[in-house]
Amino acid sequence: MTAETYPPGSGVSAPALRVSLEQLRCGLLWLTGFAGAFVFMEPSPYEVASLLAIVVFVATGLSLRPALMPLVLLLIIYNIGFSIAVIPFLHLAKPVIWVLVSWYMAATAVLFAAALTTNTAQRLDLLARGCVVAAVIASLVGVLAYFRVLPFSDLFLRYDRARGTFNDPNVLGAFLIFPALLALQRVFTGRPAEALRAVLVLAIVMMALLLSFSRAAWGQFAVTVALLMILMVITSRSRNERLRIVAIGVVGMFALALLVAALLSLDQVGDLFKERASLEQSYDTGHFGRFGRYLLGLSLALDQPYGVGPLQFGTIFPEDPHNSYLNAFMSGGWISGICYPVLVVVTLVVGLRFVAVRTPWQQTYLAVFCAYVGVIGESVIIDTEHWRHYYLLLGLLWGLMAASRSYLAPAPAR
Repeated sequence: MTAETYPPGSGVSAPALRVSLEQLRCGLLWLTGFAGAFVFMEPSPYEVASLLAIVVFVATGLSLRPALMPLVLLLIIYNIGFSIAVIPFLHLAKPVIWVLVSWYMAATAVLFAAALTTNTAQRLDLLARGCVVAAVIASLVGVLAYFRVLPFSDLFLRYDRARGTFNDPNVLGAFLIFPALLALQRVFTGRPAEALRAVLVLAIVMMALLLSFSRAAWGQFAVTVALLMILMVITSRSRNERLRIVAIGVVGMFALALLVAALLSLDQVGDLFKERASLEQSYDTGHFGRFGRYLLGLSLALDQPYGVGPLQFGTIFPEDPHNSYLNAFMSGGWISGICYPVLVVVTLVVGLRFVAVRTPWQQTYLAVFCAYVGVIGESVIIDTEHWRHYYLLLGLLWGLMAASRSYLAPAPAR
């Protein structure tokens, strides 16, 4: 029963009920953002929180604006490819579950997109806060476990690399990028007390990012920070703010260099850093190495219009594709293989249009956009199809684009 249908004399105030329902929705968005860091089990707390959010939003009113239809349509087509390709493997549990998870991840992206078209500023703020708190906790667990401060530290490490509350160090590193960008923005534009708290958050996250020893995450951080600074300088409304961003950026690079140098002075960090800093690991090179598999997979894709099936690439070659664009062809055939890059290009092109649009959430939009650029770039060298935060960023970006349309300047009359 909605607020509008409550009977007179029931003792329930319709405005109060609407406020209560909105508080519930916002709380679930915060919880979903927070739960995004706890994915060490299947199903994870994230699945529970996001499912609750989907049920509550749908039950209390969730509308899909026309601006979201391209996202919905492309996600449906993308997953139809997987659903067709899995037919020969319906007797196997893992490929079927993989496809179902893909459909569910797509549903979470649509949830975030649709949710942010209403009460955008508050919902976005709470969701972002949940992500930052999650990043701090995951980072602290990873850092403390790396230095054997926590009981059962080995549970939070993998290959002597910090993985925190994630299953894999690479996912921990990639997840931390978006919260790090949010904290960096607070350093650039916040009041002194707010900026100081953001510096502390950033320091904790940066230590975990380094100790994850994820080369892809390191590169993604460098690219997204540079892109964020450029966009913030271009879209800044004052000369003083632009100077502050540049000055803090320069100081921040020296501070980061000191943090890295301090950590590398520890033998256990320095030795693994030297090993991981190499651009060519043993599993990257050779005929069946990561890059060799790209060429073999592309050749195979030309002969397999329906793909080889979800999770089947690793049965043909020594390892998985480690490339989301290639995996779309392998797991979903030409339908998914074409749809995935189309979704990426459409999102980037349309998203770039709203970078300079003056909205109450413009700064956060820039962080979302940069983080999305980073994760789709990392998708070239790693499988990101089931990364929860990938679909979070995708949904946030489309939701903010839809909500920002009313702020676009009207076309001049002719």
